[in-house]
Amino acid sequence: MNRPRQWKWILPALLLITGIGLGPWAGPLDAQQKNILVSKKVAVPPTLDGTLKDLWKQATPLTVKVVGGRNLPGGSTEVTLRSVYSGDMVYFLMQYKDETQSLRRSPWQKQADGTWLKLKDPNDKGGDNNLYYEDKFSILWNISSPAFEAKGCLSACHTGEGKPYGNMYTKDAGERLDNWHWKSVRTGPNGQIDDQYIDSTRYDKDKAPEAGRKSDPKTGGGYVDNVSDDKKGPKVALKGNKPAPPYWILDAEKEAVDASKYKAGDEVPGIIVAPFTGDRGDVSAKAVWKDGVWTIEFSRKLVTGSEFDVQFNDLKKQYAFGVAVFDNAAVRHAYSPGVLKLTFE
Repeated sequence: MNRPRQWKWILPALLLITGIGLGPWAGPLDAQQKNILVSKKVAVPPTLDGTLKDLWKQATPLTVKVVGGRNLPGGSTEVTLRSVYSGDMVYFLMQYKDETQSLRRSPWQKQADGTWLKLKDPNDKGGDNNLYYEDKFSILWNISSPAFEAKGCLSACHTGEGKPYGNMYTKDAGERLDNWHWKSVRTGPNGQIDDQYIDSTRYDKDKAPEAGRKSDPKTGGGYVDNVSDDKKGPKVALKGNKPAPPYWILDAEKEAVDASKYKAGDEVPGIIVAPFTGDRGDVSAKAVWKDGVWTIEFSRKLVTGSEFDVQFNDLKKQYAFGVAVFDNAAVRHAYSPGVLKLTFE
């Protein structure tokens, strides 16, 4: 007599285990199984301070495993994403384990004879620094690539072609991806993510060494190498000629180098940074590393109007994306297999 009632609960359980759509029983776990990140509507937006506050606990987390990266244990880590939106803005919180906070990006080191040495990865054969670098992450959003919609990040990854870790470009002409590229040293200090894009440009050693990787237009700001005109040392110093850390120099606070202020072994940052203005500075961010975990909050307008940006202009639509994590690596990142989707509550 009780069998019909038992089957009422057994059927949803079986469907849940097998991953088949649950219809009226669908919930957060089902969304996770489908790689869907749900952005929750909130009345009051979060403050970008790099912490997991109570507001974020209202948003359903999506956890994905990224694989194939250098320096991460086993080449992988788990990335947990949350999202909320309010007014004309969308917000994200991203967390992942990284045992070391990497900020020592190719500084200049004072030598015993008074000269300067630029610290470099001895195994770097060209754009493949995995020793003196920085932590980064990247989120790729589809703008107009059918291949990305079906395959995700792998549709734009191309190995070989004269580079140790390949190139990025879309399959066909006219296709674009929006690349939100956070860099802990070059953009983190200014509270931004580098807003870039990827198009179909093929690799050419002389004409297109970066292949499809491009930067959104800017009206000012950015980052430049800190190198003297003769290339033998740093051009400017931290305020007060203080040795590193930090491993970046704010452009507004740079000073002329006074070599007498440094002893052998002291280091000067290898990069000068300033906030992006214009299209390239659309995405704001705040990151905190604590107890082996990066927590990054970031936000952008739902609609920017830029041809180089994904536009979240239809809240009933799903938006395809992928995630990559760089652990002290220039290019050898861990990536999320398959396709992730953002939806709005």
